[in-house]
Amino acid sequence: MKLIAPSLLSADFLHLENDIEMVNRSEADWFHCDVMDGRFVPNISFGIPVIQAIKKKVQKPLDVHLMIVEPDKYFEAFAQAGADIITFHFEACAHIHRAVQKIKTLGLKAGVVLNPHTPVAVLEDILGDLDLVLLMSVNPGFGGQKFIERTYEKIRKLRLMMDEQNASALIEVDGGVNTQNAKALFEAGADVLVAGNAVFKSENPMETIHQLKQ
Repeated sequence: MKLIAPSLLSADFLHLENDIEMVNRSEADWFHCDVMDGRFVPNISFGIPVIQAIKKKVQKPLDVHLMIVEPDKYFEAFAQAGADIITFHFEACAHIHRAVQKIKTLGLKAGVVLNPHTPVAVLEDILGDLDLVLLMSVNPGFGGQKFIERTYEKIRKLRLMMDEQNASALIEVDGGVNTQNAKALFEAGADVLVAGNAVFKSENPMETIHQLKQ
């Protein structure tokens, strides 16, 4: 499976509707929305009202990545705002299983995010309950960072663990993804690539999305 999820964090906020319409017309599969609170990560992005506005225009699933403390307090609000997928950070939640089940009871797909320093082994006892595992390939909080090369090995380890458990979760990678490393990421075992600057800062975003999928 090769899915591309352009990150709206890198879109032109003054012309957000135009960028959304471009992604709708493109070969992209999901919209990725990074929600930051200035506490879990050193940046603030956008919240529930913006997600509600985005939902009115998107024609593809909304992949909402919560980079916030106490994420489980906000699952229902983001579900009502229009999220189709909610991922939250392992490092920000004390009760992973409970949180995953809460997302599922809302009728959404549930995923867990791992920071670059967090080993995939921590997911051993929850992997079978997940729809998605998001591996951060940069330190979360800002777009445009350099890709962390050890991510390839981390993807391979996670894929092996999933095969051993016959787990069906998708592997998503977020951070520093571009047309130069997309092929290697898919070959390592990734299913979904999040691309921000690579798409929205390119001269031809639709062509870049096409290249990422190829």
